[in-house]
Amino acid sequence: MFKYLIVGNSAAAVGAIEAIRSVDQKGSLAVISDEPYAAYSRPLITYYLANQVELKNINYRPNDFYAAHEVKTVVGQKVVELNLKESKVVLEDGKEITFKRLLLATGGKPFVPPLPGSDKQGVFTFTTLDDAKKVKKLLPRVKQAVVIGGGLIGLKVAEALAQRGVKTTVVELADRVLSPVLDAHASRLVEDIFRKKGTEILTKHTVKEILGNKKNPESVGGVLLNDRRELPCDLVVIAIGVVPRAELAQGKLQINRGILVDDHMATSTDGIYAAGDVAEAYDFLWAQNRVTPVWPNAYLQGQVAGYNMTGKEAIYPGGMGMNSTTFFGFPIISAGICNLEDERFETLVRNHKNGYYKKLVLEDGKIKGMIFAGAIDRAGIICSFIRDGINVQRFKGTLMNESFSFVSLPAKVRKERLAVRS
Repeated sequence: MFKYLIVGNSAAAVGAIEAIRSVDQKGSLAVISDEPYAAYSRPLITYYLANQVELKNINYRPNDFYAAHEVKTVVGQKVVELNLKESKVVLEDGKEITFKRLLLATGGKPFVPPLPGSDKQGVFTFTTLDDAKKVKKLLPRVKQAVVIGGGLIGLKVAEALAQRGVKTTVVELADRVLSPVLDAHASRLVEDIFRKKGTEILTKHTVKEILGNKKNPESVGGVLLNDRRELPCDLVVIAIGVVPRAELAQGKLQINRGILVDDHMATSTDGIYAAGDVAEAYDFLWAQNRVTPVWPNAYLQGQVAGYNMTGKEAIYPGGMGMNSTTFFGFPIISAGICNLEDERFETLVRNHKNGYYKKLVLEDGKIKGMIFAGAIDRAGIICSFIRDGINVQRFKGTLMNESFSFVSLPAKVRKERLAVRS
């Protein structure tokens, strides 16, 4: 029996391991993962596909991380059953592992709708290192690709493919790309960048069927769109979205969209915790529990869970949706509530003639959301205002200035911020 057992091995698991070992250096600790790798940085797998990051540099922690923290690793094995009555999990090979306290950090899985032809060779999802390896191995034989989905994963894959010289088309059902995290103007900026780099963006369209190759019907030869057009391609990546991997908890723990947790990251059953993309935890901007698949949130949730598993109380303060990335060198940061049309919100917008764009969303003088596109200087200051609930009403007119910085704040606010930092 292990005192601590973690199912999953990404950011939340690492946060939990480090928290547990900071309190309890000797309690038996094991991690189970269906992937055969040490924890790696999932945001880097598109850069690996683009040949911008080597495989050896993708690890999230040093090679000796598990040994240094005295963690027993069970990798390449899927957990197929959770038995709460007997405090054990069952692996796909039939082996059983018992525990005193359990953390479910199983993350998310790609959403793949029923789609004729999705079982053909050359069709992939893209959330794991194995996905990236398979696509990369195929690339020398790929001239044209179709990416289904214009979200963050889909666009990062499309960028990587373009950088590898593959003619790529992104097919997005919504009227613009990145619609959950950007407003219409910022989305158009991103679309323009992709088109200038030779990637076609088709919005308000969907793929009805993946077609076979005439020479080999079992391999991808193209896609059929909803308007009956056919797009030839050798590769299809389905990147419509990610959903929590909550199957183990089904019928055993309280689940909404993800596994419901309290501010200790505890589930509805004593001794069982959940963290990361599988957990439905508190979002302080929406004042409710939500699934927020964001890397820093996952690590912090895992850390809070780890402390509480040892008996050291820790409170999860709540997270918020936040995305930070670049497309062909063009940086984007969005955070919080940034594209909701509601009369209770005040919107501050600045369009720069050089293509940069900034937007702040305020409610009762407090920033609730932001979009910085093209120029992300001082985004960290704005994010801290959001998290700390700073009232910016008195100096909101300075927030969009290019010269805005910490010293631009009123003296009283600067002192308050310095007190918080210390």
